[in-house]
Amino acid sequence: MSSGPVLVANGLVRLRGDKAIIAGASLTLEPGDSVAIMGPSGCGKTTLLHLLGILDRPSAGTVFVEGVDPWSTGRDARAALRLRRIGFVFQQSNLMPFLSARDNVSLPAWRLRGDRREALARADILLERFGLGARSRAPGGELSLGEAQRVATARALVNRPALILADEPTGSLDSSATEAVLNSFDEIVREGTTLVVATHDARVASRMHQIVHMHDGAIGAAPEPPTEPLMGGTNAAGSALVRRPTP
Repeated sequence: MSSGPVLVANGLVRLRGDKAIIAGASLTLEPGDSVAIMGPSGCGKTTLLHLLGILDRPSAGTVFVEGVDPWSTGRDARAALRLRRIGFVFQQSNLMPFLSARDNVSLPAWRLRGDRREALARADILLERFGLGARSRAPGGELSLGEAQRVATARALVNRPALILADEPTGSLDSSATEAVLNSFDEIVREGTTLVVATHDARVASRMHQIVHMHDGAIGAAPEPPTEPLMGGTNAAGSALVRRPTP
């Protein structure tokens, strides 16, 4: 595991036909960073997350995950890197409805290490940590939306990834469930996991250390003056970042 940045993206471009869905995005993420990507629907937030998570190949530019260029390796190596070092949380929890919460969380660890008992033990620890120990045997399809998103967050953490990518993770949740998910995120960031969240919600963004604003596929200046600029005020691409006060 690299001791440098968790992720370095330089000049990312993603084309769909002649249209640039992502137009030259650059971002460097250190251990324990938390970043909100904000912007209107259709601005490219989800596509950017897919590029950062090695789910989609950029048309131009580079992505390095812990010093590794995944697009210089084969498909199996990229899949192994995602499984080991990147966790994903989506707007819909995507749990298997007939499997228990415990089994849903344990599956990635079982796949990675081949030890079901160890995977279940890790799942039990995470579910207890997120206040779901009593619901560990409940089928995924019987969980509330808030419970399901916390289970999905636990699943994303089960292999101890360096990076979590979350795409509108609270978009379908009420205020109470949103707070529970954000508390989970706060905890993992304090422990050194890097978190990137695409969101429309200012409440969610305010809990992150940095805010990146997107418009028409480009990372650009924030629409409001920063409350507390980062050192130097920009990232490597000259894109404005905003650091919020630590709660």
